[in-house]
Amino acid sequence: MSQGSKSARTPVLLLKTRSSPDDGYEEYFNAAANGPFLPIFVPVLEHKLKEDTLHLLYSTITVGGFSTKYGWRTQYGGIIFTSQRAVEAFGMIVGSVRTHTNAIDELLPPELPLYVVGPATARGLRTLDLKCNIIGEECGNGEALARYILQHYNDSPAQKQTFGGLPLLFLVGEKRRDIIPTTLQSQELSPQQRIAVHEVVVYETGEMQNFKSDFTFRWYANARTSCTRLWIVVFSPTGCQAMLSSLGMLDETTGKLKQGASLPRNTHIATIGPTTRDFLIQEFGYEPDVCATTPSPEGVGIAIKSFQGT
Repeated sequence: MSQGSKSARTPVLLLKTRSSPDDGYEEYFNAAANGPFLPIFVPVLEHKLKEDTLHLLYSTITVGGFSTKYGWRTQYGGIIFTSQRAVEAFGMIVGSVRTHTNAIDELLPPELPLYVVGPATARGLRTLDLKCNIIGEECGNGEALARYILQHYNDSPAQKQTFGGLPLLFLVGEKRRDIIPTTLQSQELSPQQRIAVHEVVVYETGEMQNFKSDFTFRWYANARTSCTRLWIVVFSPTGCQAMLSSLGMLDETTGKLKQGASLPRNTHIATIGPTTRDFLIQEFGYEPDVCATTPSPEGVGIAIKSFQGT
């Protein structure tokens, strides 16, 4: 049987929703017909867009809240994105605006910075075909992006002249860390350096009702095949708990790892970054096999290949 056949490829269970219209992880692990990996999506979280917030965002765009043409209406000097779901919500609004006006490049002008964390978020924004400057994709996490924004937004003469210290709009989910607004508004900064941030929740998140049965089935079906390895890639703290619980590895009384609990020898765990890795270790006492150095398909792939010695 050839290496490229489905049964010979190493299954990689990706505990995430497949991004639309394209997913970088699917593209990476399916890079070649004879590639060694078989990506399998197992969504952990269910995302529900907040209609009232989306209407507010639509209104903000259409009245010139991001436009430099109507300076007296301008409310924000940039937008921050740290999740694919926020990009998708923004994309829906952009599409709606385009159906009602041809002035999208005036309402969301080229000088408006769209700050992103990681290549996946940047890639999603580029599919919207806006002329805005998409920057920050080389930043691996929220803390690095916040430091970048402090330098870019404060030190760029063009930014100061165009937006004059206006607040940034941060499109977030119901569950998020506060590292970016905390860093941008730190009391350690001078008043002139601080950047106001307006957080707007555009989607709510909850665990998929059928995750446990779906994940258990997919893991068991692939773990008992003839493959020599199986990888599980965890993308969030919620995914950590859901995964370990589904595998029957958590003590219901303590919420920690059961004494002596372990995975089969052919099953390995990878995390998208240090935040998820540290959550696994600190909350459950479980250390994953690898942690991606950058939160990207390439970062995960390099970590896995290094562990396997390939």
